[in-house]
Amino acid sequence: MSRRRFGSVRRLPSGRWQVRYRTSDGRQHTAPETFATKTEATRHLAQVETDLGRGQWSDPRLGRTSFAAWAVRWEATTVNLRANTRAAYRNLLRRYLLPTFGPMRLADLDAMAVRAWLAKLERDGVGASTRAKAYRMLSRILGTAVETGYLARNPCTIRGAAAEPAPEMRFATVAEVAALADAIPQRFRALVLIAAYTGLRWGELAGLRVKRVDLLHRQITVAEQLLEVRGRVCFGPTKTGAGLRTVTLPAVAAEALAEHLSTYAEAGPDGLVFSAERGGPIRRSNFTRRVWIPATRAAGVEGLRFHDLRHTAATLAVAAGASTRELMVRMGHSSSAAALRYQHVMAGRDAAIAAA
Repeated sequence: MSRRRFGSVRRLPSGRWQVRYRTSDGRQHTAPETFATKTEATRHLAQVETDLGRGQWSDPRLGRTSFAAWAVRWEATTVNLRANTRAAYRNLLRRYLLPTFGPMRLADLDAMAVRAWLAKLERDGVGASTRAKAYRMLSRILGTAVETGYLARNPCTIRGAAAEPAPEMRFATVAEVAALADAIPQRFRALVLIAAYTGLRWGELAGLRVKRVDLLHRQITVAEQLLEVRGRVCFGPTKTGAGLRTVTLPAVAAEALAEHLSTYAEAGPDGLVFSAERGGPIRRSNFTRRVWIPATRAAGVEGLRFHDLRHTAATLAVAAGASTRELMVRMGHSSSAAALRYQHVMAGRDAAIAAA
């Protein structure tokens, strides 16, 4: 056996070389694998010493934990997730992460394994947005493994892999919004106008309660949203803390809302402002199929998504002179990035606006 200032290497009866060392907490460790030559063993020991000095060492015994087992522990200790977010995480795990990484040991996950996985997803036709979401989740799971000492470093180091391509924005003109409000059943006219002129999200509108409406001051307070998780509807917090806000309505939307409240809203302060024809929450899939698509066809804006009304509201606010901060507050954005996107889009349209 050869002794050193840090650790030791020794030759086993099998002829292979074993590495042993003690960490600062006094615990003795044996390398999880043996080495064919003394040089290889000595090189490994030197690397361990370097990693310890840099604070990058992880217990090799912990690294033997399978990714599947670690993912279960990660999810169980990840709190403050909305129900639909947790459901989305489980779907990403089941469909895209576990089939490849599930049986692998954490210590065996390296950058090349991640690159090969991403390449396979692309070959299999998985969209760029879904790939980015799956990559971000993998990075988050492995990042926690690094924080807790199960992994020395996070192998998710591929530049640009976490970025989703920006979806193409479509905007409705004021005339198109008016045509759509006229084409849609009267029960949903106010829904269209409020979405187009305030930018409230679908869940915020579908979960809006009567007590959150202040007609006197033409204001709506957004305090919760309707969620659909695996076919079930429930009420939950807003998408982010910034989603908690009070939004002022333009006159045309306030007038439509006043008429709507007297005719279609559920009774009582906790009643839903926008409900299904037979009562209860509106299911987005039913609304899209039965109401939205026929209305967009009739209004001549076929292909317009309900979410595009949010884009419309944001661009109208920018055109009206809203600052980045004002737009963030009105739209419920938690960062300036989304608000700046709308301002860049409008800046790019300056020549077209001038010509029009």
